[in-house]
Amino acid sequence: MILAAGRGERLRPLTDSVPKPLLELQGKPLIVHHLEALSRAGFSEIVINISWLGEQIRALLGNGREFGLNIEYSEEPEALETAGGIVQALPLLGERFLVINADIFTDYDYADLKTTDSAAHLVLVENLRHNAAGDFTLQQAVVGTDGSPRYTFSGISRYHRSFFAGLPPGKRSLAPLLYAAAAQQRVSGELFRGAWTDIGTMERLAGLNRHT
Repeated sequence: MILAAGRGERLRPLTDSVPKPLLELQGKPLIVHHLEALSRAGFSEIVINISWLGEQIRALLGNGREFGLNIEYSEEPEALETAGGIVQALPLLGERFLVINADIFTDYDYADLKTTDSAAHLVLVENLRHNAAGDFTLQQAVVGTDGSPRYTFSGISRYHRSFFAGLPPGKRSLAPLLYAAAAQQRVSGELFRGAWTDIGTMERLAGLNRHT
């Protein structure tokens, strides 16, 4: 599942007329980089949640055949945030599934996530300036909340659908669920040291386009 429903407030005015996942990097929309990487990794079934200007995403990507994929869409009249979007999309998802933020750029190999078997597995990265304090600890592939060193959640993860069992529909962030589960040592993880950037601001987007 690719999370693509957000408004992209920090990337205005670009996102006033173009949804954030369609902003261009290296001459192609951000979301296309993910689709191509997922196809290379052997995935074929993709779910994309859409809300703000979502019709543009659907018009560009269609059913995904161009990428060797089958794309289904989970439409949100009002963006439901991360966990809310996943809960709504559960009928379209399998027993285990990847979740990827559309607004990141990375060379992570998604095939590496095919073998994790915990209820939640997070890919962490080294902290960048905009998140210097980090989000989680990582000890022997177990994600925690206390101690150091701390790392940043990359927006790449894999779940068993049971992780979301019992959650009612509606707007809900994923972060509190992950922190609660990590505090109970119910989340596995890995540290990725390759290329990764959160395309959260105009400066980061422009910087990547200058150097790629």
